[in-house]
Amino acid sequence: MQFIDLAAQQKRIRPQIEAGFRRILDHGQYILGPEIRELEDKLAAFTGAPYAVAVASGTDALLMPLMVENIGPGDAVFTSTFTFIATAEVIRLLGATPVFVDIDSETFNVDPQKLEAEIERVKAEKKLRPRGIIPVDLFGQPADYRAIQAIADKYNLFVLEDAAQSFGASQKGKKAGALTTVAATSFFPAKPLGCYGDGGMIFSDDRNIYEQLLSIRVHGQGVDKYNNVRVGINGRMDSLQAAVLLAKMEIFAEEIELRQEVAARYSMLLEGAVKVPRILPENISAWAQYSVLHPRREELIKKLRESNIPTTIYYPIPLHLQQAFADLGYRENDFPAAEKIAGEIFSLPMHPYLEKETQEKICQIILGEE
Repeated sequence: MQFIDLAAQQKRIRPQIEAGFRRILDHGQYILGPEIRELEDKLAAFTGAPYAVAVASGTDALLMPLMVENIGPGDAVFTSTFTFIATAEVIRLLGATPVFVDIDSETFNVDPQKLEAEIERVKAEKKLRPRGIIPVDLFGQPADYRAIQAIADKYNLFVLEDAAQSFGASQKGKKAGALTTVAATSFFPAKPLGCYGDGGMIFSDDRNIYEQLLSIRVHGQGVDKYNNVRVGINGRMDSLQAAVLLAKMEIFAEEIELRQEVAARYSMLLEGAVKVPRILPENISAWAQYSVLHPRREELIKKLRESNIPTTIYYPIPLHLQQAFADLGYRENDFPAAEKIAGEIFSLPMHPYLEKETQEKICQIILGEE
């Protein structure tokens, strides 16, 4: 059994992928070819964001907006402690300081009240300048952007939506990627919309941000690549990855619907046996993962593995306890909600092509019926 069955998806669209590859081989524009602009236009239209910039990875998609904001030493950027390291890593790469925030135990996303408390603490200490917030749409559910934006406006901070797991999700009818002025997503193969390598995209409703991103993407270029007006990076997406994503977009809306069905079936079958995910009424999740909680998860994981059912733990160690951030001085029990969830959470196989009978088998093992 596959945790994520990419082969089933590829079987549906392989002719379109191969046709896209042939077009690229014919025109020979392997980096920033015409497929890139086609993909940017298509995904901008899908999200409702006016501008989109395709980049080499989800990490670049997080890094580049911070470069636009001139984030650097002495700056504080607030983000969740319960996520993948890339979210905080990009802050540190620019010499700034990630300030971690505990999460809401129901949604696993940043708790707005705790966010404001951390901002007030940093302001009172007067050691760092609060500059921005990077909320994370964990497992596919958008964070509480109404509350977060209100806090950002109060303290004059920018908000960068980390939509690496939520492309295809929505909040109050508005798509992830267009919930803030600037957003970043990832096309890592395991994501709801994934390519066959690394890739990412930045969305924005600000023309000035868009133009700076285009420059940063190609080493800070000005009128051409040998005229450099700022320090940038090599953040370009290659055309082959865009061809894969264009083929996948043809079936993406259907796949998001199928993910809803798979998640609903899990929740119906497992309610009461484990703590199932809670999706707020205003949200539609992209269901990048289906993650449950149980105080004796190792027992359940062992039973599942004995039946060759894969599981994964996202995330066993919150960021404030990672060795990479040891110098920041965080300790155990600093963020109790995240630490408790890290000790109980595990994810089940999740993809649009997960068959009903397979799900029932998984749930029967968890329920102790097999």
